[in-house]
Amino acid sequence: MSSVEVLRDHARAIFEEALKAVDPFEAVLRHVRIEKDRLRVGGHVYDLAALRNVYVVGAGKAGAAMSAALETPLGDRLKSGIVNVKYDHTAPTRCVRLIEAGHPVPDEQGVAGAKAIVDLLKGCDASDLIFCVLSGGGSALLPLPVPGVGLSDKQTLTCLLLECGATINEINTLRKHVSLVKGGQLARLAYPATLVTLILSDVIDDPLDII
Repeated sequence: MSSVEVLRDHARAIFEEALKAVDPFEAVLRHVRIEKDRLRVGGHVYDLAALRNVYVVGAGKAGAAMSAALETPLGDRLKSGIVNVKYDHTAPTRCVRLIEAGHPVPDEQGVAGAKAIVDLLKGCDASDLIFCVLSGGGSALLPLPVPGVGLSDKQTLTCLLLECGATINEINTLRKHVSLVKGGQLARLAYPATLVTLILSDVIDDPLDII
């Protein structure tokens, strides 16, 4: 085997390992597991016996894979969920409802999904645990405008920002100021339930207020 072929094989192996490292399904499984009656998420542990229900909500292009991954360890402990995903970015899920919506320009499907998520959260209490799965595209896929701002306004704003070359940081900063669910509002709606957020970042330096 020539040196060029060896280098090509090494490059291919590196590329394949890089893909595995950021695979949404595998990433969730690496950080979420069940140990007897304990739910371990990274360094945090939750007593499953003390929980009434476990739900999944969220938005993003990796939402389907992340939801399917959560269903694997949680099994029947996971009651239901609603996650907005980009059109044609679905995957088989057992109990999490995937709502396909517009990206990068938000649409009515995204609003419908956001409203359904809000309704689910409002029905939760302190004995419930909610996983929130967020990934790239989530800001566009979860539109719920504040009173006085319509969906068409958000669509126009998004198009103008994209056309002028605004960065994702700038776009998401403006989006959260005209949203009922961004900028910490989703966490407020989930209270007093326990909220566990899993974030798959596609933004440089991983700023949590921008992803």
